[in-house]
Amino acid sequence: MAIENCLQLSTSASVGTVAVKSHVHHLQPSSKVNVPTFRGLKRSFPALSSSVSSSSPRQFRYSSVVCKASEAVKEVQDVNDSSWKEFVLESEVPVMVDFWAPWCGPCKLIAPVIDELAKEYSGKIAVYKLNTDEAPGIATQYNIRSIPTVLFFKNGERKESIIGAVPKSTLTDSIEKYLSP
Repeated sequence: MAIENCLQLSTSASVGTVAVKSHVHHLQPSSKVNVPTFRGLKRSFPALSSSVSSSSPRQFRYSSVVCKASEAVKEVQDVNDSSWKEFVLESEVPVMVDFWAPWCGPCKLIAPVIDELAKEYSGKIAVYKLNTDEAPGIATQYNIRSIPTVLFFKNGERKESIIGAVPKSTLTDSIEKYLSP
């Protein structure tokens, strides 16, 4: 996941007990940001600018960095015939694709697990789902005979397939194999 989706910067100035929050700066893909190492979801640190003059020790300016990675993946994105090449085959990170159909009971059982893994591995792998009823050509191309089937890709190459509603640990083990170079 790109940094522009993960971080949000805001600047606040405080005088006494009254805080005034300025506008939020969203990062652009070309932005370069140096942020300190931090623990937790939010950390304040002194701003580099001195645009707030300090005549009183109670007046100060700070910036906040908030990691919103857990919010960035609210649900797994769909992939289809037109987006397959770009999102799966040309991905710079490993990809996990869940082949499913709306009428498939086991697919409904594994869907929450796929969603959890997408959130847990956000930024490390890309996770997509493909409705086999809407994109039968891709399902046929990869010999999908049973659903749910989860395929793993790395560098555009199919690496592994897992068939059926398997436990989360089975999928996690497979993901971990493809995270190392």
